[in-house]
Amino acid sequence: MNIRNYEQYISAETMMGPNSIRILEGLFNKYPLKLSSDDLILDLGCGKGITSLVIAKETRAKVYANDLWVKAEENRERFDKWGVGGQITPVCEDANDLHFAEKFFSALVSIDSYHYFAGQEGFFQEKILPFMKDGGVVLIGIPGMKNEYTGRAEELVSDWLGEEAYMFKSPKHWKELIGSHDRIETVETWEMDCFDKAWSEWLSADNEFAKGDSQHFETIIKPYTCFVGIYVKLKDR
Repeated sequence: MNIRNYEQYISAETMMGPNSIRILEGLFNKYPLKLSSDDLILDLGCGKGITSLVIAKETRAKVYANDLWVKAEENRERFDKWGVGGQITPVCEDANDLHFAEKFFSALVSIDSYHYFAGQEGFFQEKILPFMKDGGVVLIGIPGMKNEYTGRAEELVSDWLGEEAYMFKSPKHWKELIGSHDRIETVETWEMDCFDKAWSEWLSADNEFAKGDSQHFETIIKPYTCFVGIYVKLKDR
């Protein structure tokens, strides 16, 4: 994947935090999705749909773009404008109450959103796994704490995040939360390499939330946090 192919879509309007396409690029370059036009992918927490656009173009698969905060109609207009309306289906549902058929998706991708709703044991097995096909792949990229600061999020980043500090967990902790299951073959978590670029691109955006984050970047965000990559491979039965 080459992020330069999507620079025209990256703007203060489509960004909702550190550059999600930069995070997606890091995941795809490490674990490319080898899919066909018959495969279905769930983009869970797609925001304003820019990740769904890239997933569709990079994989050729059909994408279900789900977000609770952005209306499906708004994303549909963007997808049509971008010329991928026939390949992407916008959805607006709570990640805790998704309505898809069992073993519906060949892959799931979630960028900068999974930490909002999945930070408890059993969530992956109960809320995600039922919708995944055997042999499926899950790729997640989210903000979190560096491993050396495991369990210290509320102490170290609460001045920045307030009551949301508990959502930031280390790669080791996320691996424990994904857990084990007889359908899971592999779980890998790591600190991603895209931190500096993704943050730089966000902080340079003309966005009030970016300006707020910039006040904490050098003192809190950069020293203690990272982007956590999560790769889950299911057994191909």
